[in-house]
Amino acid sequence: MHHHQLLIIFALLIFAYGLVSRFAERNSITGPMVFLTVGILGSSLAFGFVHATPDMGPVKLVAELALTLVLFIDATMINRSVFAGESRRIPVRLLLIGLPLTMLLGTLLGVWMFDGIGIWAILLMALILSPTDAALGQAVVKSEGVPIRIRQSISIESGLNDGIALPPILIVMALLGAEAGDHEGAWLGFVIKQVTLGPIVGLAVGWIGGKLMQRMSDKGWTEATFQRLSALPIAILAFAFAESVEGNGFIAAFVAGLGLTSAITSEHVRHQVQEFGETEGTQLILVVFLIFGLAMVPAAVPHWGAPELLYALLSLTVIRMLPVAVSLTGLKMDWPTIAFIGWFGPRGIASVLYLLMAVAAIGIAGYERIMSVIVLTILISVFAHGISALPLSRLYGASRPSLDK
Repeated sequence: MHHHQLLIIFALLIFAYGLVSRFAERNSITGPMVFLTVGILGSSLAFGFVHATPDMGPVKLVAELALTLVLFIDATMINRSVFAGESRRIPVRLLLIGLPLTMLLGTLLGVWMFDGIGIWAILLMALILSPTDAALGQAVVKSEGVPIRIRQSISIESGLNDGIALPPILIVMALLGAEAGDHEGAWLGFVIKQVTLGPIVGLAVGWIGGKLMQRMSDKGWTEATFQRLSALPIAILAFAFAESVEGNGFIAAFVAGLGLTSAITSEHVRHQVQEFGETEGTQLILVVFLIFGLAMVPAAVPHWGAPELLYALLSLTVIRMLPVAVSLTGLKMDWPTIAFIGWFGPRGIASVLYLLMAVAAIGIAGYERIMSVIVLTILISVFAHGISALPLSRLYGASRPSLDK
């Protein structure tokens, strides 16, 4: 199939889903579910309309652009006011205790379950599967029946844990590269540059960009549409400048988002930037799920077996929910609330993009099993969390006192 035919399919899909989007979401049918399903149907697993592989140039380009934008927008969406007072305790514990425990437990279970796979490869698998994606269960963060502090906690955790997980993912990929024959000292120096120069460049680009946007807005020189469109160029500039000095562009994009919102004092201007992520950015994310179904799922299917399925199910339950329970101990929260937060840790866009990044960096050969586990976990999560978000939000919300909301 030619590229223009693929564009036609995507454009028609976006338009068609948009027409029925509210009806679909009321019936627990999410955008990622639809685009992932269409991708699988169009792949070699079904009708074979499109032949795509994870290491194709266009796939890598879309993945890099999407990850840059997702990290940037996630950082701009962080509302610092929610970290004031008691409301900060839940997300801070989830990020500082729950996330590391999830990484550790995922690694330990992986070592126990998968013989013949190196420790660094298993650690990479656990790290890639540690970030959550609240967008897969939008009904949870939008439901007025769910207490606002719970909604905010799930949303903040999802917005920050992909950025927190990125540095260790880069380090482990560097170690895997060293194992493959690259000089370890050179890789160490490379990683140090990546995780130091990336944040420095990102902060500078984001802060300067934010100050310019605020100043021009104060003068009345900037039209609202271009305030909204500024998110993409600032994210790309942070990525490109960081990569040009051997810093990591993805870390730079995330820190640029933090720097931008720190420099912007106007709530209106900040809202315009965030609007981009909720509209134009969403389209790019749906493209990634389409590519995931077209390229990643067919490549993973031959490597699925009972151990892979068991680990995927454990990743979405025990590996996620036990660390959440441990991290929230002492906050006097009831078990239904802890279970609710624990279950709604979907694996979505961040895991997809980190997987594609790993494919580009270390290849697929020799890592087929761990990559197939990641694909299977994401696939199950897209449908399990998408379908359960609305009914479980209603059920949980109905059990909460009205003063909690």
